[in-house]
Amino acid sequence: MQSKAVKRIVHFARKNVVMLIAFCAAVITSCIVPVDRAYLGYFDFRTLTCLFCVLAVVCALRNIYFFYILARKVVILFRTARLCVLALVYITFIGSMLIANDMALLTFLPLGFFVLNTTKNEKYMAFTFIMQNIAANLGGMLTPFGNPQNLYLYSRFEIPNLTFMRIMAPPFVFAVALITLCCILFVKPEPLKLDGMEMKLNKKRVALYLALFALSIVIVFRGIPYWIGLIVIPAVLLFADRKALAMVDYPLLFTFVFFFIFAGNMARIEAVRTFVSGLLNRNVLVVSTLSCQFISNVPSAILLSQFTENYADLLVGVNIGGVGTLIASLASLITFREYLHHNPGKTWQYVRTFSAFNFGFLALLLGFMLLLKRFGL
Repeated sequence: MQSKAVKRIVHFARKNVVMLIAFCAAVITSCIVPVDRAYLGYFDFRTLTCLFCVLAVVCALRNIYFFYILARKVVILFRTARLCVLALVYITFIGSMLIANDMALLTFLPLGFFVLNTTKNEKYMAFTFIMQNIAANLGGMLTPFGNPQNLYLYSRFEIPNLTFMRIMAPPFVFAVALITLCCILFVKPEPLKLDGMEMKLNKKRVALYLALFALSIVIVFRGIPYWIGLIVIPAVLLFADRKALAMVDYPLLFTFVFFFIFAGNMARIEAVRTFVSGLLNRNVLVVSTLSCQFISNVPSAILLSQFTENYADLLVGVNIGGVGTLIASLASLITFREYLHHNPGKTWQYVRTFSAFNFGFLALLLGFMLLLKRFGL
């Protein structure tokens, strides 16, 4: 009996490594910054609500084989592994500009899995997920609502729309070129074959679930209060597909909660604030990019904006800084969790591949932007 309990604990720990690291970071910083009312200001409840709602709706769509059928259509249309991977990455790239990077990954990572799984091309799974992750982080940088840190800086500094897009256009175009090149180099143009029976969608359920998904997107754009989605979506799924609510990745939600606590505490530690202020006087672009590697891009944007008015370099830094370490962007945690869900036991293999591509992108993007600044472009 005790042996089974220990095995369950070990299995849970292995499956939720990132959540446990985030928990430890939150606890340690809470010893430095005692719990008080200010803690309530750490949490982005709208983000947590949107995350929960989209996870639930995606689970419901999975249960009616929506992504499986959509995957078949992608394969039939594009025919080769290379074109399919490019299509998946571009869809994620465009999606991040419209519905934010987290939501784009929650929507299109399942599609990537079903395309590769149904065509027996699991060998490209890690690469495709990593490229989708990079595309989500870098594609979202072109619009104020594409990444959470963009929305914060856009509002705080009241950046004009055209100015915002002018600042972000160079790294955006360069990122598109890099992602395209990687997909061409690392995926062969081999033909894809479909296995399994063709299925038909339940049109009424598809319409219902897509309506719920649209509700989540409206919340992202602040069209309606987030609490409405938190009431409506679980209530509908309770009757339409109760299993979807049970399938929600609740450890991922807690991972976000713990990182919010960690980031909020870091911003209140005076030694950290003094140290960061001194660094920013040297180079805002480099410091903001590197800061993301340790405390993620959203907390970096919030923390560093207190010490500089150079919003152009800060904006670029916290966007290209979203690639790099696994915690450089909270969106990367979504990809990590989704990959391990389908490929248990391949944690370190994924982390090695993820790090190689992400640090490569980080070095090239940072070098490109520093070169532009040097020539005054």
